[in-house]
Amino acid sequence: MDGQGYKSLAFYKQSVIIHDFTVEFVKLYIDYHSRTRDQMEQSARSGKQNIAEGYTQKSIESKIKLVGVARGSLEELLNDYQDYLRQHNLKLWEKDSPEARKVRALVYNRYNSYKNYKDYISSGESAANAMICLINQTNQLLDQKLRWMEEQFVKEGGFRENLFKKRMDYRKGKK
Repeated sequence: MDGQGYKSLAFYKQSVIIHDFTVEFVKLYIDYHSRTRDQMEQSARSGKQNIAEGYTQKSIESKIKLVGVARGSLEELLNDYQDYLRQHNLKLWEKDSPEARKVRALVYNRYNSYKNYKDYISSGESAANAMICLINQTNQLLDQKLRWMEEQFVKEGGFRENLFKKRMDYRKGKK
């Protein structure tokens, strides 16, 4: 999958929602002068942008590295949302609570977009919990993709390794 093909990937689409939602969340609930505000926006952006950059790479090693960076950025953002709930004495939804199940079901909407999560921005508690659900789902998908890419690399080798094989085959054919 090259070029713009990554935009159809579920975890990329979800990272766009996470980014857009986080930008809105920090405007509403994080103090303007807080370093946390910038950190959350940067983590959300990094999650999205590193997926995009990773999928433009020819090298599987580079793709694995950048998707791994995206995964790390989203984990950092997840912790920021959890910290927000804890520091404001707000409730963290249980994984199988009705509220969490409702949010988790949104990703199965074929036309999932930011607008499907917009109702949750009305309170800091529901907003943070909605993003915790979505980030956890996105991280699970990224973990699966990283495992698959690592298996692919082990089976097929890397870009440089395969280029070298092609070069050696070419040289053998010249003799």
